[in-house]
Amino acid sequence: MNVNIQTVHFDADVKLTEYVRKKLEKLSTFHDRIIKVDVFLKLDNVVHQIKDKVAEINVRVPGRQFFVKASSKSFQESFDEAFDSMVNQIKRKKEKLAA
Repeated sequence: MNVNIQTVHFDADVKLTEYVRKKLEKLSTFHDRIIKVDVFLKLDNVVHQIKDKVAEINVRVPGRQFFVKASSKSFQESFDEAFDSMVNQIKRKKEKLAA
């Protein structure tokens, strides 16, 4: 599984990238043929004072691509929400294939 973490409008600290990588390792328990995972961490509404933290996860498996996006006031919260949504998408797809 190839993991790519990109940050937009800021530089992520090591703690945040390690947190993301550690969580992403759990994805392989839900799908065993993951080819690539792209994570985008962005600061939204940079023009205004309020900056939402956006997390986007793009997972590529053979013949399929999953995408989720979440935003909140912290990157961990945004990433956790997006990660949970990604797990649900993968589980639903596997259930459909099994049925």
